[in-house]
Amino acid sequence: MNIPKTSFPRIVIIGSGFAGISIAKGLKNKEVQVVLLDKHNYHTFQPLLYQVSTGGLEPDSIAYPIRKVIKGYNNFFFRLANVEEIRTEENTIVTNIGALEYDYLVIATGSETNYYGNREIEINSMAMKTIPQSLNLRSLILENFEQALLTDQYHERDALMNFVIVGAGPTGVELAGALAEIKKGILPKDYPDLDTRRVQIHLIQSGDRILKEMSEKASQKAEDFLEGLGVQIWKNTRVTGYDGKTVTTDTDVDFETATLVWAAGVKGVEIKGLNAKDLLVGGSRIPVDEFNKVKGHNNIFAIGDVACMQTEDTPKGHPMMAQPAMQQGKNLGENLVRLLENKPLEPFVYRDKGSMATIGRNKAVVDMKNIRFQGVFAWFVWMFVHLFFLIGFRNRMVVFVNWVYNYVRFDREARLIIRPFNRNYSAFKD
Repeated sequence: MNIPKTSFPRIVIIGSGFAGISIAKGLKNKEVQVVLLDKHNYHTFQPLLYQVSTGGLEPDSIAYPIRKVIKGYNNFFFRLANVEEIRTEENTIVTNIGALEYDYLVIATGSETNYYGNREIEINSMAMKTIPQSLNLRSLILENFEQALLTDQYHERDALMNFVIVGAGPTGVELAGALAEIKKGILPKDYPDLDTRRVQIHLIQSGDRILKEMSEKASQKAEDFLEGLGVQIWKNTRVTGYDGKTVTTDTDVDFETATLVWAAGVKGVEIKGLNAKDLLVGGSRIPVDEFNKVKGHNNIFAIGDVACMQTEDTPKGHPMMAQPAMQQGKNLGENLVRLLENKPLEPFVYRDKGSMATIGRNKAVVDMKNIRFQGVFAWFVWMFVHLFFLIGFRNRMVVFVNWVYNYVRFDREARLIIRPFNRNYSAFKD
C-alpha cells in the first residue's frame, strides 16, 4: 500500500461512513498513524439517498471527498481499497491492493441491504443503500414512464406505473411520499399523453404499523399523511417473492409491477476472518463490549451499524442509524488516545437525540426525548437537522438551494437518465 513506516502506533480504520469519519476527526493530529480504507473515495450522506432516486438532488450534493475530509490531518493516509480478509493472529488485513499490518483495527464497514436469504428478491428488486443504487433506481423510474408511452396494453402500462416499496421504516416512508409528490406535481406536466392518475404507490409493512421505531402518534400521523397523498399502505403483509413482474405475499394480494424497492431491513457488512458463527449476532453484527472492543480481541474495535453492543437497555444493540455511529466514533477516538496514554477508558453511553421522518412537502414527524410534533414545523426541523449534518459548506448550500427551488416551483430538476438501467421489459407483454 506504500504506507511509510513510523514509530507511532498504526490505527487502521475500515469504512468512511458516519462512524469512520467521526473517529477520524477524533484522531486528528494525535501521535498516531491513521490509515483510512474505503472502496469509494467519498462519504455518502445516506439519509438523502431517496432524494437522489426521485430526482430531487444530484448525487454530488450528498457526497463528499474523503481526502478533503482529512486534509491537514497529520500522519493520515487514505487508500481506495476493498478489504478482503482480517488475519487476527498476524495483526494484518488483506485488501485488493495488498496487505497491511496494524496495531489497532477499527471496523466501521456499515450496513447493506438484508434480503433475509431470498435470492429471487435480491436479484429482481431495487435497493437504495448507495449512490450507484440510487442512480439505478432513478433511471428505472424514468425509463418505466418512457416505456409506458410505447404500449397500448393497459395491463402492461399499469405494471410500468405501479411502484411497490417493501419496508415502512423512514427510508420506505420517505420514498413513498416523494413518489406521491412526483405523481401529483410533475408527471402530469412531463407526460401529458399518459393517464398518470393510474400511477399506484404501494407501501408494504410486515408489522401492524409503519415507522415502528417511532411513537404511535408519529406512526399514525405519518400514515394519515401518506394516505392523503394517495399512497396505499398494506400492513401485516409479508412479501414472499418477486420474479421481476409479480410480487407475491403471504396474503391473497399480489402486485404486478416493474419496480419493487426493497427497504425492509439491513445487516452488517461482513469481512472474512470475523465471520465465525460464534462471533456474529443477528443481522451479521459484531458483538462488542462497552468500549466497542470486539469480544475476544484486545486491539480490534467495531463501531456503527456493524457493531452490536448488547446491554440491559439495548438487548439487540443500538439502532443502525447515523447518531449511534457518530457517537461511537467520537467516543472510540477519545478512548484510543486514552489507551495510548495508559489512562482508563470511558464506556460508551448512547444519548438518544430522537428520530424523524419526512413524508413530503410541509409534512414530517419528529420524536424527541421530551417532545413530539408533526406537520409543517416538524418539516422545517427535519430540513435544518439534515442540512446541519451534511459535510461541507458547498453541499449544504447546494441542497438548500435545491430544496428552496423545488418548494417554490414544485419541481425536481434532476430527473435525468444519465446512465440507463437497461431493464428487460419483455415479461410485461405476456
